[in-house]
Amino acid sequence: MRPFTQRLASIDVFRALTMLLMIFVNDLGTLKNIPLWLEHTKANEDGMGLADTVFPAFLFIVGLSIPFAIGNRWAKGASQSNILGHILIRSFALLVMGFFHVNLENYNHTVALLPRTVWEILLTISFFFIWLDYPSTLSKRKKIILQGIGAGLLVFLAAVYKGEKDGQTVWLHPQWWGILGLIGWSYLLAALVFQFSKGRLSILIGGFLFFTLFNIATKAGWLHMLDPIKHYIWIVGDGSLPALTMAGIVIGVLYSSFAEKEQYNKCYWLFSLLGILMLAGGFAIRPLGGGISKIHATPSWVAICTGISILFFTGLIWLVDRKKKQQWFAIIKPAGTYTLTAYLLPYIIYPLVQAAGFYLPVFLLTGAVGLVKTFVFALLIIMLAGLLAKWRIRLKV
Repeated sequence: MRPFTQRLASIDVFRALTMLLMIFVNDLGTLKNIPLWLEHTKANEDGMGLADTVFPAFLFIVGLSIPFAIGNRWAKGASQSNILGHILIRSFALLVMGFFHVNLENYNHTVALLPRTVWEILLTISFFFIWLDYPSTLSKRKKIILQGIGAGLLVFLAAVYKGEKDGQTVWLHPQWWGILGLIGWSYLLAALVFQFSKGRLSILIGGFLFFTLFNIATKAGWLHMLDPIKHYIWIVGDGSLPALTMAGIVIGVLYSSFAEKEQYNKCYWLFSLLGILMLAGGFAIRPLGGGISKIHATPSWVAICTGISILFFTGLIWLVDRKKKQQWFAIIKPAGTYTLTAYLLPYIIYPLVQAAGFYLPVFLLTGAVGLVKTFVFALLIIMLAGLLAKWRIRLKV
């Protein structure tokens, strides 16, 4: 594959819109009397709401970005070992953040040294110290000192952590890895497939099919003989999550080829067909593995969300890359560029508001007014991420 090294505005806009929605749906829990179709569908219900499409869309975008990110490194002459190191470091960072976040859910403030709000704020600050995009003008010594402060703070927070499980006090322990951890595992698997296949489309499609079929086989009960090892080694999300990321890689490689040759009409037709086929396939296999369910990561949910992501991205290719309408999305641009910063900021804002004892009036948390409040909150978080980036306060992993 010849790397398509141009930064594509359509991918940045897709990422920005998805992050806007992610912040939006994460804040829906503060509201009442809102339409059910906006929220997550319950675990044992056969269906999905808007919130159930956001995380898979982000995994798809992770995959979309991989060919261009690694392709750029190839173009600059980076060695395979250098790229592998970057993949491992980035994955490790996401896993660490996800690990701490998922344990935050079980934090027991009644026995812990620190109030939960303080622990959460300090945790997020430690992430910024460790993974801040430090300017090149900063001396290596100062950078190491600042990252050391962050690491030391993280160790301290781990030492004083007290959680609760089944009425017992517990320490930090692996659970479901959290959103960032799941992204980390999916990125690791998909990026390794891309790197060692050197972008060969046939192998990438094979990788997508492998994870998809593994997901189907697991949910259909065809892999029960592997249950003894499942606790020790398994594919994250029963294969569903890396399947979504591999789908993004395949589409990214195809788009790279079409864009290089300026074959945009072929691109529209093929991607539209693939999107429709994934949607149809998702509904066709709905009875297999428990219907449509994000919580259970069923094959039907994976296929439908893949189809939605492909079709949405196709529309953005036309609107943003071809019609050059990226200025329509200028207000949310920071979410596409400083994505991790935007994602982590609520982990400071929420506990600060809670610690201050500030509560909004009920009417601002109800129905349509509440939805407007939540949308404005998401926009403000993104704008704050952009403002912080101007001050060089931005994360990079």
